[in-house]
Formats: sequence, C-alpha cells, structure tokens
Amino acid sequence: MKLHPALLAAAALALAPQAFAQTKWDLPAAYPATNFHTVNLSQFAADVDKATGGKLKITVHANASLFKAPEIKRAVQGGQAQAGEILLVNFQNEWQVFGADGLPFLADSYDAAWKLYQAQKPLLEKKLNEQGMSLLYTVAWPPQGIYVKKPIQSAADLKGVKWRAYSPATARIAELVGAQPVTVQAAELSQAMATGVIESYMSSGSTGFDTKTYEHIKYWYDTQAWLPKNAVIVNKAAFDALDAAGKSAVMKAAAEAETRGWAASKKENTDTQEKLKANGMNILPPPPQLKTDMAKVGDTMLKEWLDKAGADGKALVDAYRK
Repeated sequence: MKLHPALLAAAALALAPQAFAQTKWDLPAAYPATNFHTVNLSQFAADVDKATGGKLKITVHANASLFKAPEIKRAVQGGQAQAGEILLVNFQNEWQVFGADGLPFLADSYDAAWKLYQAQKPLLEKKLNEQGMSLLYTVAWPPQGIYVKKPIQSAADLKGVKWRAYSPATARIAELVGAQPVTVQAAELSQAMATGVIESYMSSGSTGFDTKTYEHIKYWYDTQAWLPKNAVIVNKAAFDALDAAGKSAVMKAAAEAETRGWAASKKENTDTQEKLKANGMNILPPPPQLKTDMAKVGDTMLKEWLDKAGADGKALVDAYRK
C-alpha cells in the first residue's frame, strides 16, 4: 500500500524532535518570592529563556504554592515537575549524605561550607543520577543561629522549650538539649509563632526576616552552627529531551546561578541581621557555656551521623578534612 506523500510528511513531522516547539518546565520552590534563593531562581529561569530564545520557559512556583517543601524532590523524581528546589537536609532520613551540611559545627563558615560542598558534590550527583535526576546547582543559606523568646546562657535554658524542627538534624538537636521538637515547614513558620506552636528555632537571619520573627521572638544568638544548602535539581528525562543548545543553556545558567547565589547569601547574611536589629531583634554572640554545650551537641551528632552514613559518610568527611 502506497501512502500519500502528504501523510508521510505529516508522520515524519510527528516523529521528529520538536526543535522549534516551546518547552515549558515547572520549578516548585518552598520560599517566598522575595527570598534571595527565589530571586536567584527567577534570574536563572530568565537567563535560560533568553539563552534559548524563548524555546525553554521555566515557571518558578514560590512559597510552596505547587508542592510543599518535603514533596518537591518526589515531584521532580516522578516527573510531576521538571525541576525543583529542595533543602538537602530535609532528606537525610532517605540517605544520610543529604544531611551532611546540617551537622552542627562541621562547617561553620562560607569557606568551610563551600569546601564541604566540593566533598559532597560527587556523591550527590551519583545518588540523584541513580534516582533519575541531575544536580543543577546549590546555594548555601546564611549561618544558623538560635531564635528564642528569652535570654539564655546555656543549653539547659532550652529545656522544655517548644522548638521548631524542619529536618532530622534540627529535631535531634531539640532532643539533645531537652527541648520539645515540633515539625514546622518554612511556609507555616509565621503562623506557628503567632499561635504559640513554637517559641524557639534555629535558622538564618534570612528566614527570621522573611517570617517577621521579630514580631514574636526578640533574641537571636549568632552561633554560626551550619550553612545548609538548597539544591536545584532536574528530572533527567526532561533534561535529556532538550536539544544540545538547550542543555548547554541550562548548565551555563545554573553555573552562573550558583556563583551569584553564594555571593547573594553572604550579602543576605549581613543585610538581614541589620534589618532584624532595626525591627527590635537582639542579635547576640553565644555565651561561653552555650557555645560549649552546642559544640558537644555537634560532636555527638557527627558521631551518630558517621555510624549511620557508613562508607559514603566517612569518605565525605575525610575528603572535607584533607
């Protein structure tokens, strides 16, 4: 049977890669549109749009509007979203290495956090690849301190306090200092403080300002405990479906977003502390006893983590400490 030439042409067109068709990606994120991570994401999306001449459009869905923070990784893995931004420490229970940058005082400065990332990165890339995803870039949050309603001198002063936990590590800190852990994600934090669900938590100046923590809590101890990272991940099938120019545009924009994001985080750390002070927050260095107590918490948690993380964890820490 001879097919009509027009039908053959139509069939060939249907089977050919849609080189000129516009591709649309959804990118869920857990933080407000004004947060420096989300601003960086939006710039990343704009850069990809420009570099591909509008052929790849990435829509950033801020403030957990498409998926809640703990759901984003699975959504990307399952192809419900083509890309997404996750807080790595949220997934420590799935694989311990995801939580390496949430270990108190393992890496307590930007330089140390970057060094830890370089040790962690090959392991992250391998694991995500096995799960059908790729790592585009990461950006660290500013250093974490303790928000609390009253002045404290030691970890003992946190006993019984209702403490926001957002990851396995923050829940474990609560247990070790005798606080009561309550799981609250970033998008629900303001309400949790307003209703008295929590009265203390550990996070950055950035989160404190975003959530207007100063309206409910007046003390922040700058412990610089750790710098957790957000990672922007992509569904491998969605990425592989792009043409060579599209892939190149995404990777170039991702590399620029990583450099820009880490610089923005440093600036955010300084800026938000000033803004918190202007809104009545007392920003204080940790008293000596609190510092000693929290260092012990860090030592305990590192030992526990290494026991669970096995060979991967040992390799990571060894590479980091070289």
